[in-house]
This record gives sequence, C-alpha cells and structure tokens, in this order.
Amino acid sequence: MKRELLAGITTFLTMSYILVVNPAILSSAGMPKDGVLFATAVSSAFATFLMGAYAKLPFALAPGMGLNAYFAYTVCDQMGVSWNTALGAVFIEGILFIIGALFGARRAILKLIPKNMAYGISGGIGLFITLIGLKNANLIESSKETILKLGNVTSPEALITLFTLLLIALLVNKRIPGSLLIGIIVSTFLGIAFREAHLPSHLIGLPKPTAAMQIDFQHLISVSILPVVLAFLIVDVFDTAGTLSALCTRLGIPLTDKRVERALMCDAAGTTVGAFLGTSTVTTYVESAAGVAAGGKTGLMAITVGGLFLLSLFLYPLIEVVPTFATSPVLIYVGFFMAQSLKNIEWEKFTESFPAFITFIGIPFTFSISNGILAGFAVYGALKFYEKLIKH
Repeated sequence: MKRELLAGITTFLTMSYILVVNPAILSSAGMPKDGVLFATAVSSAFATFLMGAYAKLPFALAPGMGLNAYFAYTVCDQMGVSWNTALGAVFIEGILFIIGALFGARRAILKLIPKNMAYGISGGIGLFITLIGLKNANLIESSKETILKLGNVTSPEALITLFTLLLIALLVNKRIPGSLLIGIIVSTFLGIAFREAHLPSHLIGLPKPTAAMQIDFQHLISVSILPVVLAFLIVDVFDTAGTLSALCTRLGIPLTDKRVERALMCDAAGTTVGAFLGTSTVTTYVESAAGVAAGGKTGLMAITVGGLFLLSLFLYPLIEVVPTFATSPVLIYVGFFMAQSLKNIEWEKFTESFPAFITFIGIPFTFSISNGILAGFAVYGALKFYEKLIKH
C-alpha cells in the first residue's frame, strides 16, 4: 500500500501542471478561469477514480494537451464557435466514445489509421503547442513581412521563460518528480519579483463551477461543427491508444486484456463528464509512467491521484496567481516531448512519410489541428490511389 501511495503522489506531481495550464489555455477562449479549474480538477478526479476502481489500472487522466489548444485557438478563435457550443462537440465526442467502447468500434478505427500518420499528428500537435508557448512568452510575434519574427527577448516574460525552460530541462534530465510543476512555481515567483504577477490575498479557497452545465446544444446542428467533432474524435483516439499501448507495455499487460477495454470506457466517461463540468477532452496521461516506474501496479495508485486532484481544489487562490507566461516553458517542453514521435516515421517509405510530413507541418502552419489532419489524409489517399494505379 505504501508503494502504491508513493507512486500516486509521484504521478500527481508530474501531471499537476495541467491545473494551471488548462485554465490558462481555455480562458483565452472566453471561458471563466475559476470554472475551468474546477472542471479540470473534478473531471480528472472522477476519471482517475473510475480508472482505479473499475479498470483497476495505475493510470491517471486529465484534460489532454493539444486538444485543449485545438478547442481554444482553432474551434473558438479561428472558427468563431462559442465555447458553449465547443463543449457540446466534446460532449458528443464523449458519447460516441462510450458507444465505440461498448461495441468495439474504437479498436476497429485504430486498425484503419496508418501508424505513420499517427506519428505525424503527434509531432504536429507538439509543434503547435510549442508555437503557443513561444507566443505567450513574447519570444515570437506576428509580422506582415515575414509572418513571424523574434519577439522582445529582453522582456521579463521572455527572460523568465528562457530561464525556467532551462531549469525544467535540467530537472527532467535528473528525473526529479514534478519537474514541470517546479518550473511553474519558479516562473510565478520570478513574475512576482518582476511585478508581472501578484501575491494571493488568501491561501485557501474553492473555485466556483461557473463553467458547469453551460453546453449549448442549439447550435450543434450544423455542418460546420461535424469536422470539429471528428477532429476531437480522431486526435483523442490517437492520444489514448498510444498512451495506453505504452503504459500497458511497461506493465506487461497485453492490449487484449479486459482491463484495457475498461480503460477505454473510463477515458470516454471522463470526456463526457468533463464537457458537462466545463473542460475540453479528458484523456489518459503518459505521465502515469512516472508512477509505474515508482512501483505502481494497481488501481490504488490511480485512486490516490484522484484524491490529490480533489484536494488541489482548496489551493485555488494560489493557482489563480500563476500568470499566463508561467505556463510557456511547460508548453514548449510538452511540445518537445510530443515531437519525439517523428523518429518513428518510416521516412524511407515515401507514400507513408510524405503524408505524415504534410500533417506535421499542416497543423502548426495553418494553426489548426483539424486542417492539418485533413490535409495529411487527403495526400495519403491520393498517393495510395496513384500507387495502385501504377501497379495495375
């Protein structure tokens, strides 16, 4: 029991940065920051409790990075969809996941998706997130002449970000638990020192669920929303499948195990509840590997993480102090982590690697995950069709 509890604490420390980063990203879409924090903590706790009690696996869940950026910057900002309607799209996606998990459709979809495309999507989302982190830190800014240019690197936000990014890299290299959270804390203290952030008026409090039950179903009946739902669906399938595959391999559990099917259901249920509470897609976190490495093997580890997510609600005043730029080093590092999947692309196979490359560059260059995915699949289908014509 002691080993499982310590493994749960380790996992929570490695992924607790989401409590700060998710409200920072979704609030840019107009969502109330306190409401998103409440939804993040409660939906993560619910899904992780379910994972521990139902699937009996040592995996933790929370709103997924990349999906929250797509929600805020593409769906709400570029497409002009209200965050209430976007929550509805996430809710529908969650329902589709539950149906898929019940009837095995999700596994069938996974078999149809080329693995090289999955690697390209992961890398593209990584670069997309990095771009957001650099922009929030004033390290890059828009330019009419060159599209992008170097920002004000001498600004307090940029200097703090660069320093903290180096600190995170050193901590991660030393395999210190909670490296990303430590980075956020250091950035915040430096922000207070440079008068870019303020001290909290009190230490303990609870956020209000101001984003809960705010789904707008009225405007969901639209052709323009269908690609949004599909994009959430596809990216979440890639994310969950890749994460579960890696974690189960680490534990020595075959993907045919019944617990994996239950894990998919926990993921789907977490997404549905998360949308109802007011946050983007909830998914299994690869940071769970930190707890597994620390000896976690059972659902007790996940239940421990869920309990810590609930306790974190009382630290709302401290979390609210964190400035937006303090999350930039984390976004850049997560982008680096996700981009590592590019090494798995079979570059020597042109009909496989070129569509993956188009996807990889399409996501950040169009500032849209869905546009990048659609472009990649269009090129993939065209090349495969042409390849068959040549053979015949």
